[in-house]
Amino acid sequence: MAGAGAPADLDPAWTALANNRPQDVLRLLRRDAGSRAERLAWAAGRIGAQPSSDANMREAEAVLAELEPGADDIAAEAAYLRARIYQLHLSEPDFPKAAQLYSELAGRQPQSHWAQLGLVKLGLLKLYLLPDATDPAADRLAPAEALLPRIHEPLLRRDLDLQIGQAGIVLHQPLARFLPHLIAAERAGGITGTAGEDLVVQIGVLSERGGDWGRAREYFERYLAEYPTNVRAYTIRKKLDAVNHRLAQEGRP
Repeated sequence: MAGAGAPADLDPAWTALANNRPQDVLRLLRRDAGSRAERLAWAAGRIGAQPSSDANMREAEAVLAELEPGADDIAAEAAYLRARIYQLHLSEPDFPKAAQLYSELAGRQPQSHWAQLGLVKLGLLKLYLLPDATDPAADRLAPAEALLPRIHEPLLRRDLDLQIGQAGIVLHQPLARFLPHLIAAERAGGITGTAGEDLVVQIGVLSERGGDWGRAREYFERYLAEYPTNVRAYTIRKKLDAVNHRLAQEGRP
């Protein structure tokens, strides 16, 4: 949450938000608080508080809409949270409205972290939920790909690359169409735990499927080096043996 310009006595509210205690935020703050930072925190608490209702979301949105004009982080975060209400928090989400708000934020404050994060969310909407999502002839990846040059934060660009790659699998796109996005996401780094392990295996298996034996070997060898005792190591070792056999047949070391 944005804390720029927030008074020191707002720290307990930020802490409550960080610890997922929205009811405490509402207890600590008022909707008509004096500072913009306090009103932003109140609206975030209203969004997260239970029981959730459309009436509560509309109340939070009204405050966020008041904060949205401006060029500071509070305005950007308010716009982002407002879009999230339409995307996630209403009983009947309004995906076109959410996309509009994300786009408007990126147009006003393109360098803001919240605008950059909003472009990732916009990409997900374009991949799965916006009009033509059920049209098998539509190129679902292209609209999300068009957002990538606008994302300057490396880890957020990585996240959208990863989502485009995974969408390519779900939407049965040609391998050459989506595999570069998975590779780009993996090379960007920072994907830890099971997700990182799965991605290394996935790139290796897809490369093998596409006949790119050199890349398949690269990722299978990486997996065995990084996860030598994991349960999949035996299967990956067998796959590596098969890939090395194919490379030998082609006269490649």
